[in-house]
Amino acid sequence: MVVDTILHNARIATNRVPAFVEAVAITAGTISAAGTDEEILRLRGPMTTVIDGNRRTVIPGLNDSHMHPIRGGLNFNLELRWDGVPSLADALRMLKEQAARTPAPQWVRVVGGWTEFQFAERRMPTLDEINSVSPDTPVFVMHLYDRVLLNRAALRAVGYTKDTPNPPGGEIQRDKQGNPTGLLLAKPNANILYSTLAKGPRLSREDQLNSSRLFFRELNRFGITSAIDAGGGFQNYPDDYGVVNELHKKGELSIRLAYNLFTQKPKQELADFQNWTKMTKPGDGDDFYRVNGAGEMLVFSAADFEDFLQPRPDMAPVMETELKAVIHHLAENRWPFRMHATYDETISRALNVYEEVNREIPFDGLHWFFDHCETISDRNIERIKSLGGGIAVQNRMAFQGEYFVERYGAQQAKRTPPIQRMLEMGVPVGAGTDATRVSSYNPFLSLYWLVTGKTIGGLSLYTEKNRLDRSKALELYTVGSSWFSTEDGKKGSLAPGQLGDLAVLSSDYFSIPEEEIKNLESVLTIVGGKVVYAAGEFSSMAPPELPVSPDWSPVNQNGGYARSEEQSTVGATASHAMSWHDGKYSAAHKTHQWILGDKGLWSLGCDCFAF
Repeated sequence: MVVDTILHNARIATNRVPAFVEAVAITAGTISAAGTDEEILRLRGPMTTVIDGNRRTVIPGLNDSHMHPIRGGLNFNLELRWDGVPSLADALRMLKEQAARTPAPQWVRVVGGWTEFQFAERRMPTLDEINSVSPDTPVFVMHLYDRVLLNRAALRAVGYTKDTPNPPGGEIQRDKQGNPTGLLLAKPNANILYSTLAKGPRLSREDQLNSSRLFFRELNRFGITSAIDAGGGFQNYPDDYGVVNELHKKGELSIRLAYNLFTQKPKQELADFQNWTKMTKPGDGDDFYRVNGAGEMLVFSAADFEDFLQPRPDMAPVMETELKAVIHHLAENRWPFRMHATYDETISRALNVYEEVNREIPFDGLHWFFDHCETISDRNIERIKSLGGGIAVQNRMAFQGEYFVERYGAQQAKRTPPIQRMLEMGVPVGAGTDATRVSSYNPFLSLYWLVTGKTIGGLSLYTEKNRLDRSKALELYTVGSSWFSTEDGKKGSLAPGQLGDLAVLSSDYFSIPEEEIKNLESVLTIVGGKVVYAAGEFSSMAPPELPVSPDWSPVNQNGGYARSEEQSTVGATASHAMSWHDGKYSAAHKTHQWILGDKGLWSLGCDCFAF
């Protein structure tokens, strides 16, 4: 056996028996052996790279079963991320500084990944505050699926006036004179939020390539090695897949992507899927980049956005007719499909359609599934099980559980969603985030939610009956998610024959206090035997530096997910990092921008991933 890489002297969680080993060997991108240090080191050859794990905990690479990394990558360099920022004062200061750096006609965009309950002030910014910090540069701040705050400059940029009508399912809030105030509300349809965002300038092709690479490497910082892309509005196939296609052809992807195709226009859904089934098919591609199936939008008449500030929406009467036409076509062509569904009422109606189609064209092992399912009933879990489906769950409740409790009560919130019941009934379950426009892409926030049952703001939603132990939560984020891209048995475990994807963690996930799970990061991430991220004592192995473009990008100054002092000292600073200094990128200046905020000392993390 010619072994390419050995990682030893570590506590390696295998998701198999034995549960932990000391060392693994990787050959041609695949785990070739796992066992004791003595057993595995015996396999090394003259060309083997041997990595000392320094007794750190190692987990299989994390696999987000539902996020939007392709869209997130195209826009990452445009966005000011408030993910993990500890106070509103800090967030507004960041906004003011970025507004001063941003050239016309570009906007400052804060697009999801945060909740007011993470802030020390426990409130959202006001329109007056946003206008004050940025009187001239357009500012777009999106909060979950419920609202957008636009400053006066942004209102002028998008052309909203007293004569602009409200779009269907949305509201442009107005003052007593009928002029827009800058507050856009989803009531309950989020299209008003997305269509307004789409009016902003886009990055150039070269900057989109840079942006995508930076975002994927930011995901590597948190041990993510795979993600299932759920498509998205204004993400049309094949036009908006050119950048990720190019990165794949160049061998520059640092995460594995399985992507679903998301229909783009109401009443044209069947035509979209008829066109796409002629162009491609599930499984087209390779282990790094492949077609996964249809969804998460199958028909617009079945889209029940989870805006818990609004009453539950009833789906249109045409839902069944439109959905049946699409499902019939997909089943006939053996396309796996996924469908966004928040409420049990929507799920019931969809299952009526699925059961009817299944009687005509048996699903018979087709990996179809629902996403989200916050209020699903036991009866509908049984129906999903009988049809061979699965459920992909995300930590959206960690970001808006407070709103759910206020509307529906703490008792109802105890099973949102009922994950333990799904597992007891034998339904495949995968974990994820739904990043980047609702929750953050940080997977450890989702693992924290699965283990503790708490929101980001600290509200306890679930009793022990609906919480998972740490091993089970990790299993859902690895082995569990692999089912949803029809790759079960190929990834998710660190065992011979599985893909060589792993993350070496900054602290021991299995023993640290629960509250510290949120602070975990990877200090070494390996995909297919190749190092894609390295920090701390592993920083000499880091990939080549990658400057940020354009130079005014928020990523250049602020990075991605905010890093606390504790995170920085545990993982240490990556020596590969670059920072912007006196108008030039310099590897000699590797300092964090430390901020003394309302919740202590923290860092923008600007030099922790941009390599």
